Amino acid sequence: MKKKSKIATLIIALVLPFFAVGQDSNLGNWLIYIGNKKLNSKWNIHNEVQYRNYNAIGDLEQLLLRTGIGYNLTENNNNILLGYGYILSENYVGDTDEKVSVNEHRIFQQFITKQNVGKVGLNHRYRFEQRFVEDDFRMRFRYFLGINVPLQYKEGGKNPLYLSAYNEIFLNTESSIFDRNRVYGGLGYKFSDNLRLELGYMNQYFETSGRDQINIIAFVNF
Repeated sequence: MKKKSKIATLIIALVLPFFAVGQDSNLGNWLIYIGNKKLNSKWNIHNEVQYRNYNAIGDLEQLLLRTGIGYNLTENNNNILLGYGYILSENYVGDTDEKVSVNEHRIFQQFITKQNVGKVGLNHRYRFEQRFVEDDFRMRFRYFLGINVPLQYKEGGKNPLYLSAYNEIFLNTESSIFDRNRVYGGLGYKFSDNLRLELGYMNQYFETSGRDQINIIAFVNF
């Protein structure tokens, strides 16, 4: 319990300064829940909620709800999934304080493969999206490369404290191919096989602009 208390104190100490930032901050905050329900050795259900803010707290930018059903091609390492997502975006109109709501329904297919290089875990995700944004239809390809580096070693092979990093690039099928790129680095703690938490920093780069985000992520298996 003492070590868990230290981890909790560290996370609070890192988070509090960002919540103290004023409403005009360019630093955003994403609160993310990612869940996985194992039905049997082959099938699983994915569920996800992301609450994204323009500022460190408050001022909704986007609400994302995502779910899907997956199938393991091999045990634990290769998974294909068919999913659906609903996204509500609150976009500012120019430089004004007015917002416009944009609704998106999204169908996606993805393939995830995992591998280990020594103690380092690698995660590759390939995702193809069909996006229905109001009256517009778009398609997009995404490639995600994640890295997990354990910082501790305990008996039984348990490594609760770890570093997490990823890069994800988004490519459109239209003439403007490049959509965005995300780079993330964070500190995570695995409480059990069913729960781990991460606190991280992400930069999202668009063609002509960029934004920084603080990410608080909960991964739950049940």
